This record gives sequence, C-alpha cells and structure tokens, in this order.
Amino acid sequence: MQRLIKRRIGNLSLAIILLFVLLVGRLVQIQLISTESFSDEHINLIEASVKQRTQSLVIDEGRGRFIDRHGKPLTHDYYPSLILFPFLNGLDWPKDELASILGISATNIESLLKNAEKPVVVSEFKGPVKLDEEQMKKINDLDYPGVVALYRQFKLENQVAQQVIGLIGENEEEFLKRYTEKVSKENYSPKTPIGITGLEHAFDEFLLPEGQTKLLYHVDRYGGPLFGIDVRYTAPANPYYPVSVKTTLDKDLQQMAEKILNDYEVKKGGLVLLDIQTNEVLAMVSRPSVNSQTPFEDEGTKNHMLERHFPGSVFKTVIAAGAIEENIVNAQSTFDCSLDIQGKPLSEEKDRKGVLNFEDSFAQSCNYTFGELGKQLVEKDKEAIETIANMLGLTSKVGWQGDVFHFPSFSQIPYEEQGIVWNNEEDKKVSLAVSQTSIGQKEVRLTPLAVANMMATIARGGTSKEVKLVSDIVYKNGATLYSFPEHDMDNEQLSNYTIMQLQHLLREVVTNETGTGRRFQSLPYEVAGKSGTAQTGKKVENGEELVNRWFAGYFPFNQPKYAMVVVELDVLYENNVSSVYYDMVNSIHNWETLER
Repeated sequence: MQRLIKRRIGNLSLAIILLFVLLVGRLVQIQLISTESFSDEHINLIEASVKQRTQSLVIDEGRGRFIDRHGKPLTHDYYPSLILFPFLNGLDWPKDELASILGISATNIESLLKNAEKPVVVSEFKGPVKLDEEQMKKINDLDYPGVVALYRQFKLENQVAQQVIGLIGENEEEFLKRYTEKVSKENYSPKTPIGITGLEHAFDEFLLPEGQTKLLYHVDRYGGPLFGIDVRYTAPANPYYPVSVKTTLDKDLQQMAEKILNDYEVKKGGLVLLDIQTNEVLAMVSRPSVNSQTPFEDEGTKNHMLERHFPGSVFKTVIAAGAIEENIVNAQSTFDCSLDIQGKPLSEEKDRKGVLNFEDSFAQSCNYTFGELGKQLVEKDKEAIETIANMLGLTSKVGWQGDVFHFPSFSQIPYEEQGIVWNNEEDKKVSLAVSQTSIGQKEVRLTPLAVANMMATIARGGTSKEVKLVSDIVYKNGATLYSFPEHDMDNEQLSNYTIMQLQHLLREVVTNETGTGRRFQSLPYEVAGKSGTAQTGKKVENGEELVNRWFAGYFPFNQPKYAMVVVELDVLYENNVSSVYYDMVNSIHNWETLER
C-alpha cells in the first residue's frame, strides 16, 4: 500500500513539474520569443500591452469634411474645448486659476472630475462652458499636464443634405478592392471607414484619413498615471490634410427646402434648386429621409432626385420645342381639346376644354394637342423627339464629369441615372405609343436633376452646361487643391427663336387665367414653368392609381436666377407640389431681402 501511495505521489509530482515547465515555456514564448507575432493571428503583444495601458481622447478622426459654398460646415466642425484628465484627482493642480479663467467655481470643476475614468471634455460647443481664443490661451499658459484647451472635432447634429453628402461605414472587402496598395504600402487598416453613398463615395480617396489626432496617456491597473503626469499629442505629419470638399450647396437654402418639405409631410419625392448662371446645385432634397438607426435598410439612402421617374406633362416642353423648331405650328393652329389622345371625346365634361390654340394648349396642358404634334414630329423624323430631348439635356447624365488628377472621367454625381424616351424602337411606328410618349407617359422617364437642368438651359437662352455639385477641394490651410471648371454639355442647341418661344410658353402657364400654374401669379417673383401629372401603373388596394406630380420652372422671369423642380412620387389626389413650390419661392424672396 505504501509503495502504491509513493508511486501516486511521484506521478503527481511529475505531472506538477511538467505543468510548471509548460507554463514557464508558455511564459517564455509570450515574453521573449513571440512578442511581435503571437499565435496564428500574428498579434503584436508589445503593441497590445501598450494599448491596454494607454488611454486616449480622439481630437480629430482625420477624415475630410464637406462645407457649403460659403464655407459653413455640413458634416463636422471644430470647436474650442477644454479637456481635463482623470489623474488630476488627488493632485495639487491649479484648479483655482482655471476656475477664474472660466468664470466658474473650483467646486464645479472638482465635481466634473469626480469619479472620472476617462478624459473629461468640460467645454464643448454645447457644453457648460463656452471658450474663446483668449481663454484658450490663458488655459494653455498654465502649462500643467492634463489641462488642455484645443479645437476638437464634433459631428454636427441635425445634418442637412444627407442623401447628397452620403454615408460612410466599415467595409473591409470594399476597402481592399478600392485601396489594395494603401493596405500593402501605406499600412492603412482595411477597417478604415469609407464612403458608401453620395459625395462621400465620389470623393472618398480625397477624404481618407491619414491618421487620427489624439491625446494619449498611460495608466496603471487602477487608472493612475504610469509614467508620471504626462500627456502626449499625436497627429499625422502632413499639415495639408484632412481636406475640405467645398460643395455648391447653400446651407441656408438647403435647410429652408428641407423644412418646407417636412412641413408638408412629403413622404416620397423632393426638390432641386439650381443657380441658373453657374448651373450649380444650391439645394437638393430627397424624401424619405435617412433613418439614422437603420440607414441601409430602407429607401432613405436613395436620392430620388437622381433617379428617373415618369414626368407626365412636363415632357410636353420637349414636344413644344420640337413643334416650334420644325415649324409644324403657328399662331393659327388650333386643336380640339375635348378629345383624348386617341381622338375620342373625354369622358368627364369638366375635362373638355374645347378648341384651343397652341399657346393655350400648353398653358392648360392639353393632351390631345401634344399627342397630335408628337405624331407629326415622328412622321417627319422618327428620331425627332429623342433629338429634341437630347438638345435639352434630358437623355444623358448632366452631372459634372472630367479628368481630375489620375482619375479619368471623374464624376461628381456617380449615382445619377440617364433619362429614357423610347424603350422599344417599334413604338415609333405605333400611333398610340407615340401619343403616349408625347405626353410623358409610356416609357418616358427623366430625373428631376435633368429636368431642372432643362429649365436652366431654357432660362439661359439655350446654352447647356453640366451641373456642378462641388466647386473646390481645399487643403487644411485654406489653399486650393483643385477647382472644378464650368463645362458646357456636348450637344446641339435649339435656335434662339425656339428658346424665346419656350420662355413665353412657360410664362403663359402662370399668367394665363386658366393655366395650370396660375396659383403662382401672386408670388413676389415672376415664375415660368410647367406642371405634370404622370400615371405610374401602381395601384392601391381599392384600385386607385398612384401618380407622380411635378412642377418645373425658373424665376424671376425677366432676370432668371433660379431653376427649380419639385416632385412628389407615388401619391393619390394629394398635391403638395404647388404648395411646396409656392412656399419655396416666397421663402427665397424673403431670404434674399434679408441678405441685402
């Protein structure tokens, strides 16, 4: 029995010794051998150890930002901030002097630091204390570690133009696909957030961070200073980055447009506002809004102003242009507007407008007139409608494109869709299909941006330009990295006479007592434009069909400054379009009056 006990004790002792040897071996591997490449994951244990005992406060994420045409921030800004580090607790530091600079009591400062485990941002743009440059200088002149005043980056609340600016997020697969060399040669982490939609995507390579700006300090297991009260400031070495992308948006006008669309509870649709002289986007709003909780799970990320939709009678502007250009109408031309596009009497007596001339047909949006004119155009030239649409910039992308540094054919608006007039060449041989196309139905689909560009082209006298959404890329020090020049569109122009007649017709829509835009007669600016209602083929449960409602135009008529499109998509009878348009024109007038 004793021999058995001794044997068991010996085996247990041997097992303990072996376990001890294994533990020592593992410790040697961790501490001495595999310190920079531990396990199959190749973990750098030294870096991980330092990281574990290092606390930091990010001052700037390093990604570039977006600003409006006047330099106002659209995504994030920098605000004067006071930062206090938790190791100040229990130390004899100049809190009384700090309290005097801030104009608060030392007790207040102590309460902010009490039980703090991480750096405390005492002063923010919305915090308990607001700093100015003089106060920041006095605080930093105290020259005490752990008390720092500097400009810190903050993401703006209530951001505007979210679908235009776009979203960023982590996508390792996409990062490696876009930036293989940055990972292999520049040590970029594939977890670096990248632009997913909108301008964030288009300008992503310019906006990529070169590194974060941080305040660092080392702590022991209890959160106390490990190497004394030492705070280090780390930042990327390049003084020119991050850059700012200067958009053409006007933040005041953007906020105005978003508020009006919200006030009228527009669920799907939006607004585009262009500066006619420069052809720059001043405001662009799409609804529904981005859902901040689940941004990629619904339609909120879509910019409907860049997608094509059935335009309805707005497209009659194209047929009118073709009829004038090809001399198939004159002052004596008349049309029986009691008939539908098939030449049959309209079912509703209230819709029967009687015999109208060309001008009144346009003002009252007579389908029969433009169905007949469309057929005459196609009989004369099967490509006529598409040719005129192209001359007005409706069948191509209208956003700015060009070579920028090593980016050939760089596009400011990468998700813009291209307009469609015909989807089947055989339709040009079918009388009804031609009539339907001529009133903006059948397969005709246009983007609101392209329609706004058409109105700007007419208001300018026929000169077509590409639409700009960004004017400059600006270095951190304010110097310009790149300016985007104006680009004319590569298409033929309508004759001056046709443009003048179109301007007159568009104004008649408002001034004519039976015109579809007569509501706008009372506005302080003279408006010219065209309304549109398009069937979508979508129906609700009771069988009623959803429609798209439009108003596209420009103002002031005699000295055109703004081209604007408002569209509401997939609605029944509710028509917020004219109300949104009315309020927006009125608000712009009031805003301009205050600006003066």
